[in-house]
Amino acid sequence: MIEQLIEQDEALFLFLNNLGSPEWDTLWLIITNKLSFIPLYAVLMFLFYKKFGLKALLIFIVVTALMIAFTDQITNVFKRFYARSRPCRTEGVMEYMRMVASYCGKYGFFSGHSSNTMAGAIFIGLILRPHYKKLIYFMVLWSITVAYSRIYVGVHYPLDILCGMTFGVISGLIFYKFMKYLLIHFNI
Repeated sequence: MIEQLIEQDEALFLFLNNLGSPEWDTLWLIITNKLSFIPLYAVLMFLFYKKFGLKALLIFIVVTALMIAFTDQITNVFKRFYARSRPCRTEGVMEYMRMVASYCGKYGFFSGHSSNTMAGAIFIGLILRPHYKKLIYFMVLWSITVAYSRIYVGVHYPLDILCGMTFGVISGLIFYKFMKYLLIHFNI
């Protein structure tokens, strides 16, 4: 059963990865680059500041940093525990894929990009939902796009992405509840 799931995951990866073309590679490399997110984060911090003020913004920044550290470290625990090679290091896959990324890490289950961006999407989307009702939809779409970029550039399987996003949703909900508690505790 597990072997069949892995075979299907590899086949789906190869299908999705090979949909790419050199004309689109630069765009997907920009999307997958964490530094590309800085303008989005700046806008989100401004929106948060505008609705909640400076004190809340400082708390928001600290909680966001804790959430990213949490999702990132748990992701690393899973990667070391399961030790599933990335597609770009897997015999029978790497020969048939498009490798767009310039770097291929050792283990890929589950995707840190997917868990971090989905956690951020849920966390920020829910915190700002009373003021920007449709923002959460944009944030989730952004996270899914970043997640797909990891398949496109050749460093994650679809199951790495799906499990990362699932963990991201759970983490985002937990840190949303924590942030709500802090806002109430500090009378914000």
